Amino acid sequence: MKAGRKVSGGRYKKPKKKKLTGRQSQTRIVKIGNQKTKTLKTRGGNKKLISFLGNIANVITKGKAKKSIIKNVLETPSNTFLARQNILVKGAIIETELGKAKITNRPSQEGTVQAEILALD
Repeated sequence: MKAGRKVSGGRYKKPKKKKLTGRQSQTRIVKIGNQKTKTLKTRGGNKKLISFLGNIANVITKGKAKKSIIKNVLETPSNTFLARQNILVKGAIIETELGKAKITNRPSQEGTVQAEILALD
C-alpha cells in the first residue's frame, strides 16, 4: 500500500494549519457614556471604526434623522441581562430625548448608534 492512502485507495487529507486570520477577536461591549471609539485594521488594508462607549444616537423620525442623547436601555429582546447593564446591541429599545427608539445597527461593529423611533412621548 502507498503511504498516505486508505485501503480503498483514497487519500487522507492533512489537517489545516492555524492561521492568524482564523482567530476570533475579543467581544466588544458598548455601554452608555461619553463617545469612545477606536480604529481596527482589517483584511485588505481596510479600517473599521468600533466603539466602546456611546451616548448619542442618530434617530430617524418621519424619514429624517436627528441626533439625540441616549438616556437608558429599556429592554433587549435577545438577552434581558444586557438591558440591566445598559449595553447597546442591535434590537435593543433605548430611551432618548425624542422618545423610545430601537437600535437598527450593530454599534460594536460600526462605531455609531443608529435608531428608529417607536412612539413619540
